[in-house]
Amino acid sequence: MNFEEFIRPSEPLEQEYEAEIEYEANEVESEPEELDVQKAVVESLAADKAAQDEEISRLKADNDSLRARIAENLKLIAEFELQKSQNDFLKSQISEMKTVLENVGDVLARNSEGEMSSKIALLERNIECDDRFPGETHDHVLEVLREARDKAEAEGRTRRAQLLESVLVANEPNGTLAKKRAELEKLFKDNANVISGVVIAELEKLGISHKHGEEYLLPSEIIKRTY
Repeated sequence: MNFEEFIRPSEPLEQEYEAEIEYEANEVESEPEELDVQKAVVESLAADKAAQDEEISRLKADNDSLRARIAENLKLIAEFELQKSQNDFLKSQISEMKTVLENVGDVLARNSEGEMSSKIALLERNIECDDRFPGETHDHVLEVLREARDKAEAEGRTRRAQLLESVLVANEPNGTLAKKRAELEKLFKDNANVISGVVIAELEKLGISHKHGEEYLLPSEIIKRTY
């Protein structure tokens, strides 16, 4: 009996053992490659996330800047509308005054054609609009005539200017209107042109309004509207 047959492995067993060793070696070699791939994927995702975060931060900054600009524009629009409203009010007042001045001039020109033109009664007043102090209407009319005279002279309306001047020469103001206007100006000046509680109380005592609807008036507007 040959005992070497039992001691030496057969050739197929050796080949199978070598193939298994080679497979395991290949498995070990492939693991670093897979790790490299995974690492590259992770690094790529991290880079993409960083880029997205940067873009989000930039968009947020742009959005905040745009919001600030919109708020500023809305503020400017509100200020413009307020100024426009005030300008429209002043234009309306000027237009009314021009109409009054032109009408007064026309009445004086027509009355001057009569035989008794030097003794005419210039205007009739509605009885529901009484003087708040003696001579109020008298002084207001004279001031309007003086403004109309100046306007006629500036426009070269010589005859109208002469007629108005003749009325002014023959009719002196009693001074009450100018005095009350000066007192009101002093009240505002003494209070730094601020519509304070003290000023409002004094205005109410005089029967003078400090508001137009819900809007507070400036001292200069109160004077113009009253005296």
